[in-house]
Amino acid sequence: MIIDLHIHSQSSDGAFTVEEIFREAKLRNIEFMSITDHDSIGCQEAAMDLAEKAGIYYVSGVELNVTFSHPKYYQRKPVSLDFLGYQFDANNKMLVDKLREMAEYREERAAMIMRNLNIEFEKERIEQLKKRDFEELQSFVDGTLGRPHIADYLVKKGIVRTRQEAFDRYLVRCNVPKFPFHLEEASKLVRDAGGKIVLAHPNDPHGTSLVKLTKSLSEQTTIVEESMLNYIDGVECWHSRNDTLTTNHYIKFAKEHGLVMTGGSDCHQKPVIMGTVKIPDYVADQFC
Repeated sequence: MIIDLHIHSQSSDGAFTVEEIFREAKLRNIEFMSITDHDSIGCQEAAMDLAEKAGIYYVSGVELNVTFSHPKYYQRKPVSLDFLGYQFDANNKMLVDKLREMAEYREERAAMIMRNLNIEFEKERIEQLKKRDFEELQSFVDGTLGRPHIADYLVKKGIVRTRQEAFDRYLVRCNVPKFPFHLEEASKLVRDAGGKIVLAHPNDPHGTSLVKLTKSLSEQTTIVEESMLNYIDGVECWHSRNDTLTTNHYIKFAKEHGLVMTGGSDCHQKPVIMGTVKIPDYVADQFC
């Protein structure tokens, strides 16, 4: 069985529409999947319909960004971590309302970031972004607006050559704090909606992960034991940027604590890597 429980669509920062994702999933013989857009569940109803037509077993999904801190690491400063929600009721009012509130804040945050960019552009004698730029940016984002979209827009405008250059030159120092959202609240929202909540890519060296606090796998799982076990149902053990040591460590940890084990490519279609992570069939059995 080919499984992929971590895929992004245009509703967050993926390149494909939901329809394109399912066409690709069918071509790749994916049998069990979930679309997990960032802080957005707007595509879930369409995804469920498309999955049924395609004959693909599907569970609702979302990737929630939370603020987390630990007294022993990173000078107690907060960091961002991602948690995956699965198998929830996508029409749950509390969940829908919270994600709508977060989406509205993302719009406000994007506007503040663009104002900060204009301060930098004025120093460098670069033409400033105008209201029509913000409107154009909004028009090609079908879902939650974030810094990756702003970076891509700067590439489109010819101000930078790549998304990474946009972050390195401007978006790190022009940043505005994210919506204040903590694990306790995220956990309650997902569980109250009938779902499971899973720590995403805990040792991702290039993503939002516990690596920001410590690169030690044993220290990472100690952090999970001390601060997260009451609030999570599982851990993402298989990921496209995992090495074998990471995967084996988190499988062992999950089994010791009776946690759900999930996995996925984290595909944003840049490039298309859906279904390329080898995930055992028993992962699907956990959702039956």
